[in-house]
Amino acid sequence: MKIDKVFKALADANRRTLLDQLYKKNGQTLHELVQHLDISRQAVTKHLSILSEANLVIEVRRGREKLHYLNSAPIRDIYNRWISKYDHHRMEALDDLKHQLEEENDG
Repeated sequence: MKIDKVFKALADANRRTLLDQLYKKNGQTLHELVQHLDISRQAVTKHLSILSEANLVIEVRRGREKLHYLNSAPIRDIYNRWISKYDHHRMEALDDLKHQLEEENDG
């Protein structure tokens, strides 16, 4: 199942760091990404492979270089399925509080 691969990919701190780095600057080479982690180039390559399998990273060849790009669609899918339904209740509570405070100020 695709969503299982996404959760597995997000479970590792090094992979989350790679995603954070791609969020800051999309389209980085392996050489650039290795600089942000205190692990070997081979380990970064393995992590990028797992992120690619989860469709969180897309690799694009540019000449001899391979650029890595963040694909946030799977994270958005997780948000839509698992997080937003819980967020909705919190937003309703804040909206109710706002209306209550406005009524108190008008009265």
